[in-house]
Parts: sequence; structure tokens; C-alpha cells
Amino acid sequence: MTIPRISFLIALLILLLQSIWVEAAGIYPIQNATILSGSYFDIKIEFDNEYKLDDLDIRLNGNPLKNQVQQRLTFIANESSQGSSLIYRDVQISKPGKYTLVAKAGKEILQVSWDVYDTGPRKAKNIILFIGDGITIANRTAARVLSKGISEGRYQGKLSFDDMPHMALVGTSGSDSLITDSANSMSAYTTGHKTAVNAMGVYVSRASNNLEHPKVETITELIKRKTSMSIGIVSDAELQDATPGAMVAHTRRRADKPYIAEQLLASGAEVILGGGSAYFYPQSTKGSKRKDENNLIDQFKQGGYKIAFTKDELLKAGNASSTKKLFGVFHPDNMDGSLDRFFLKKNTVEQYPNQPDLTEMTQSAINVLSKNPNGFFLMVEAALIDKFNHPLDWERAAFDTIMLSNAVQVAKDFAKNNPDTLIIV
Repeated sequence: MTIPRISFLIALLILLLQSIWVEAAGIYPIQNATILSGSYFDIKIEFDNEYKLDDLDIRLNGNPLKNQVQQRLTFIANESSQGSSLIYRDVQISKPGKYTLVAKAGKEILQVSWDVYDTGPRKAKNIILFIGDGITIANRTAARVLSKGISEGRYQGKLSFDDMPHMALVGTSGSDSLITDSANSMSAYTTGHKTAVNAMGVYVSRASNNLEHPKVETITELIKRKTSMSIGIVSDAELQDATPGAMVAHTRRRADKPYIAEQLLASGAEVILGGGSAYFYPQSTKGSKRKDENNLIDQFKQGGYKIAFTKDELLKAGNASSTKKLFGVFHPDNMDGSLDRFFLKKNTVEQYPNQPDLTEMTQSAINVLSKNPNGFFLMVEAALIDKFNHPLDWERAAFDTIMLSNAVQVAKDFAKNNPDTLIIV
């Protein structure tokens, strides 16, 4: 193959990786969106030109949209100097099926099709979702060799999630890029909607305010609205980071961490454990990263949460029969990895020597959540795998992959005595 041909293929690949493929312009949810029947979502239509409201003809499956939704319409005559927009907030479609939305104004015609689906009857009482952020086959292999050993080409044991009864591959590309990030990929898990890089709980429109893009309901909101189940959110990263944040937040920018901290409180999740304490304290507190005097720690206390700042406090609260709600933050930033905490004593271990590990947070969360006879949904993120993969710190990444395996084993031990528990890794 000639050098010019190789250069052409490389350039083409770069264009593909950076491409924003064409959606049906200006309508959200986007073309081919899959929508859970009865879930809340916003409909937004953006035109390229400025119109009067009376100029617009919006139809869902051939009938005027305004006759099919009860929500009040918001019309913006000229949004961000780019044309007219209209928004319906908190729309629901209760009947499964194929839906086509057509928007006409002047010479503009926009169209998208959606698939509204239903689910069968609930089968699992409890659901535990593990996210090994950024985990690769190489991480799993290294963790297996380190923790189980290898002899004459044969592994001497398995990780706890090596023998899950069902395995599959998922495509994590976002709506605007082949290469995803933790925000929009986790948002796809928690909402069922594909969105753009750095976004969570929203479709990315031309709105100038990060919090005003068209929203879609998260699994946390859905569970709280439709069931009596409890919710748990656990991460060894900042709790405002992309994966735990996408459980509760609706923002164009994953960096809106003070807002995400507020949404964690507002979510009503019964268990919230991880790092990122700097965003829960008012700005007058040393080390705070907030720009206001909101003291979210005090608000959690007022909301009836047991508060834990160390491993000892966590274990005490997690084992107490009186604990119904538990909030724990153990580091102002991301927590330290297991290689540092157990062996090297580097990074910030000397400053924060009493951090719990992922297994202890998982066990404490299960202890509290399992008191609910209606069941629970628990998300546990092993975030540090990805944090160490980024700088190619393979040893630390491998040790935290082992920690993920140990945490999954905690859940499997619980499921042995509670067979109506679904574990997803």
C-alpha cells in the first residue's frame, strides 16, 4: 500500500471518529430514539428560520401534536439568533408503537421516527448494576493473573464476573461521536436515550443554558415516581463525576459538579457513598469547590441521613439496624486506589488513611437498602479503573479491577440468599 493511500485512510478514519452524523435536524428526541412507554421526556423542535407560532404545523402520527399532549407549550421566537424553537416539557406516550413527528414551517420540513416500547412484568425484586468504568479485556486479564495466578498457560481461578450466565457486547457510541465518554454512555444506561459527549439526561440542542436542553427521565426518577423501591449510588470517584452524576442529573456539561451535588440530594436516593466532599460544603469551608454558601452536608443531616466520613463510621452506620438512609463522603476528590491504600501508601493515603474500599461501600449499601421490602436498585461504580487507565497506570488499574471483582462477589453472596436479585456487570 502506498504512503499517499495510507495517509488518505488515516485521514478518513479521523474524520469518521470526529464525525457528527446527520440526524433529522432540529427535533428532539432524535431520529430512531427508543422511548419507554409512560416515561417523561421533553419534545423540542428547532427551525432554521424565525416564524410566528401560528406558522407552525406539528403533527404526531398525522394528528396535531397540541391535541395529544397536555403540557403547556413554550415558544421561543428566535432562540440564540438561530431561528424559532418550541418545547413541550414532561411529555408521556403511554401506548407502545411506532411514532412519526413531522414539523412544518414555511419551506422547512423536519421529521423523526421513534419506537415507543413497553416492558413485561417486573421479575427481580432487587437490581445491582456494576460499572467497571473504562474496563478492558486487558484489565480483566491482568487482574485475573495477579489475583488467581497462572500456571502452564492456565489461569488458577476466575474473577467473580468471569462466569456470569449471560454475556453480551454493547455499542457505547454517542449521538455525535463514535468515541464516547462516561457522561453520555452512562446517560444511555440510565435513560435509554443516546446523547452527545459530555451530556447527561438531556439531548444537546442549541440552548445556551446547560440546564435548559430537552430532558429525558433517568432511572432514578422513574423508580421514585412509579415504585416504592429504594435507590443506592456508590462510586470510588467523586460522586459528581459522570457515572454517578448521570443517575440523577440533567445537564449539557458533566463539569457542572455543584449542580450535580444538589441533584444527588434532590434525588431522594437512600444511599449515596463515594468521594467528592468538596462540592457538598459551602464555599466558606476550607477546601470547598462551591461558589455559594449551600451546605449540602447539613441538608443531608436534616433529611434524616446517617452521615459517614470514614470507613469506621460507614461500617457502624451500615450495620446499625436503625439506619434507613446513609450518606458518606470519604475524600474531597476521587478516592485513593486499592494498591495505594493496601500496599504503597502513596497519593493521598496519609491525609485520608481511613477510606473504605469498594467492597465495604457495596456491603454497607446492601445492608441499608435491603431493609426495604419493596426492593432496591443499586449502582456501584469502580471508577478508578478508568482513572488509572488514562495515564497508562496498569498496576493500579489491575488492582482496582480486582476490587471490582471483590465487590461483585459481595453482591453474589447476597443474591445466594436473595435469589430475586438481578446482578449486571
